[in-house]
Amino acid sequence: MSDIHALSGAYAVDALDDLERAQFERHLRDCEICSREVESLRDASALLAETSAAAPPAALRDRVLAEIATVRPLPPVVTAASTPHRRRRLPAFLAAAAAAVVIGTGGVVWQQVDDDGPESRTEQVLAAPDAQTFTQVLPGGAEATVVRSKELNEAVLITHDMPAAPNGHAYALWLQHDDVMVPAGVMPPGSDNEVLLSGDAASANGAGITVETAGEEHPEPEGDVVVTFDFESEA
Repeated sequence: MSDIHALSGAYAVDALDDLERAQFERHLRDCEICSREVESLRDASALLAETSAAAPPAALRDRVLAEIATVRPLPPVVTAASTPHRRRRLPAFLAAAAAAVVIGTGGVVWQQVDDDGPESRTEQVLAAPDAQTFTQVLPGGAEATVVRSKELNEAVLITHDMPAAPNGHAYALWLQHDDVMVPAGVMPPGSDNEVLLSGDAASANGAGITVETAGEEHPEPEGDVVVTFDFESEA
């Protein structure tokens, strides 16, 4: 299992098969972070019973199925409240999982729940006490920076004055694990971007940007390398 920590959300909502559950429970005995995360996720799931029902948007099913595979669980953010009852914000994974259950069972209601979107997760990484910053200046003056938080297991790519990718191509993002480059997303159009990378950023030892054919899946880099980042260098 390359990233067993990512199973905490699925374990909390009882979505693992028997083998995965046994593997994760062995891991759980020695991982305090995952133990706290599972406890928080189970507390948060109890809020689903308090949510209201509404008719789902027409494109909800397609969006959830397209995004659920890329969403990683994060510890829930506890927000201050003026009343004695505090509500925890549900992590994006749990909200997506709840939606998938409703859709998969043929239900006709959508549970309205709070979730932390990519914007707030990006802000959490940039403000993290353990944030590490790695900056590269590209030929032509463009600048690319990766900010990583091991504690949050997330990384954000920030670009300034990035030239457009060649016609029919896009900038592919990668996280490096030893000698293996793992897909971490695609940069949206625009010269200035903040992109939350997908994947296990905490154990990665580097990152990179390549130019790849747009609209195709690329399990490994095939095009030209634009820039690489070494997480083991001085931040």
